[in-house]
Amino acid sequence: MNAQLIVIIAGCILAAAIVGALLFLRGYSGKFTFDTATGTRPRASEGEGSTSGVKSNGRFKLLTAGVGAVFAAIVAKLWSMQMVSSDHYDELAEKNRTRVVTTPAPRGRILDRNGEPIVDNRSSLAIVAYRDLAENTVVVRHLANVLGMPYMAVLRNIQDNTEGAQSQHTIASDVRRSTIGYIMEHIDQFPGVSIAARTERSYPNGTLACHLVGYTGTVTQEQLDAQDELTDEERAGKIVYQSGDQVGQSGVEYYYENLLQGIRGEQTVRVDADGNVTGQAGAVPAKPGSDIKLTIDLKVQRACEEGLEKAFEVAENTGNSPSGGSCVCIDCTNGEVLGMASAPTFDPSVFVGGVSSDAWSQLNDDEGGHPLLNRVIGGQYMSASTIKPFTSLAGMEYGVYTAAMSSTCTGWWTGLGEAWGKKCWLESGHGVRNLETGIRDSCDVVFYDLGKNFFYDEDNPEGLQEMYRRWGLGSKTGIDLPSEAAGRVPDSAWKEEYRKDWSADQRAWNAGDMTNIAIGQGDILVTPLQMAVAYCGLAMGGVEWTPHVLLSAVARDGEGDAYAYEPKKRLTAKIETEGAMDVVYRGVHSMIYEESPVTAAHFTNLPVEVAGKSGTGEKDGEDPYGWFIAYAPFDDPKYVVCAMVERGGYGSTCAMPAVRTVLGALYDAPDDQTYTSGDSTR
Repeated sequence: MNAQLIVIIAGCILAAAIVGALLFLRGYSGKFTFDTATGTRPRASEGEGSTSGVKSNGRFKLLTAGVGAVFAAIVAKLWSMQMVSSDHYDELAEKNRTRVVTTPAPRGRILDRNGEPIVDNRSSLAIVAYRDLAENTVVVRHLANVLGMPYMAVLRNIQDNTEGAQSQHTIASDVRRSTIGYIMEHIDQFPGVSIAARTERSYPNGTLACHLVGYTGTVTQEQLDAQDELTDEERAGKIVYQSGDQVGQSGVEYYYENLLQGIRGEQTVRVDADGNVTGQAGAVPAKPGSDIKLTIDLKVQRACEEGLEKAFEVAENTGNSPSGGSCVCIDCTNGEVLGMASAPTFDPSVFVGGVSSDAWSQLNDDEGGHPLLNRVIGGQYMSASTIKPFTSLAGMEYGVYTAAMSSTCTGWWTGLGEAWGKKCWLESGHGVRNLETGIRDSCDVVFYDLGKNFFYDEDNPEGLQEMYRRWGLGSKTGIDLPSEAAGRVPDSAWKEEYRKDWSADQRAWNAGDMTNIAIGQGDILVTPLQMAVAYCGLAMGGVEWTPHVLLSAVARDGEGDAYAYEPKKRLTAKIETEGAMDVVYRGVHSMIYEESPVTAAHFTNLPVEVAGKSGTGEKDGEDPYGWFIAYAPFDDPKYVVCAMVERGGYGSTCAMPAVRTVLGALYDAPDDQTYTSGDSTR
């Protein structure tokens, strides 16, 4: 007989009892009367209706009514609980007996454009147990000895509730197979201990593309707090994290977390009154995250990293001390990044299972060269002479230095007076140079004159900065990676604010500032990615595509793509002056083949012609920062390659080998020339 039927029967009996009692009381008057011989009726001395018997009878009626009301309320409540809200209370009762815990889902893989894995998953085994194991000190100590872990560490992991009080707590991750085998063979000695299958990130190519793909780690408290502060609208469509979840913390792992993170599974467990798990009631399996394809070609990626290694070797052989560098290759027709390398590198596998404090300190130590920094997107440097093509376009566009004008370079420029003289990198002088040959030979004097003319131009005193911004400098490129830097295009307003604690004369923008940025020195800052994208625009006649690393998201069933990235135009830099672009094109082409026979020898052995520019940034007390940027084919551009070496020396010496290595991979034409210090262009 179910509870609902019992309630109905009990309610009927109770109601009948109450009604019977009331009827009985109604028939009993409460007054004591009898007939006498004379037919008179005795009366109490108090008078009729005020005897104690009458009062007691009234109170009894009230008591009966009250009891009836109470019982009626009880019946009504039972009726509500069993007939109306029975499902609700059944659910609450079930919740007292069971708990739902989540199970992690494998992350999606990260593949190159050809489907080759860059980041994969591997199976691993973990030792897990419920929290009540902490009460069995003998087993805990035995387990600690087998795992080679301190007793307190094992105990702390068992008691740690970051994975949920009713979840199995991870005692040790990625445990050796031999250890697992021993525990399984002696499982009777480890009551309450279980083996759980997990997946861990694996890197089949080691550190390759480490800055690009990034790393994963346990969700931080700051991330959980930020999640809690989101509105319902902001939280819509996003993953809700729990303490202990593994999430992307940098690079592609971070940026495309919503695609890579899977859907948690659920497991229902039975618990006792103390909350200890006593069994399992059912489970919903986890769904793995989506695999994603990147625009990266592993062949080109390897070339970028090998090219940087070669660049460092050349820099050291020429007496310099390189501290870091970057190399990036972009398809200028659509913005696809084919390769992206930064040095020094790091091993993302150290983050699997949690990075140690010692390893984290080393990764963030100044003396270690900040290996976690992706210098392609986050490093900010003086552009050096790589900016001179855009400086030339500014001069021609605003008419302050036309294609017909020229300057005489003696190696020393005194355009602002002898006291403010500046040297050209070629101290013997270049002789007479115009914009085209000035780009070719990287003659500083031509661009000093151009910068001076801008400063004294009343109509467009900051036309140079406007041109830089027109090509996207001073702003983020919009690449789908976190932590991109914006760079800086300095002007009078910036200097006024930046130097606000200085005197008025020191805060004022001056001609020296303008001549400095005209050659890519001074306060101007760019990222290697910015310069690569600007040269993509130059190669494409002014059209810049937003750089991107995502190619597609693979469908969960592995059949086809669930989503494909749609290329986006970043900007179109229009140049109104007729013939201005041709001047620049001839300059960057001749820089490769005419300026230096040594440089030319490295490119004449390619099956296509190349255009490009070198650059050398100067910082007091440090070796020069070397740049080299090139695009190919010259007559039908497809690829742009940019390399920068910190403290590596002249760009045409140290950075050029990296660019040439990548071009060699693209066209299956390795360089057969040796690298020397004979390259003369800055």
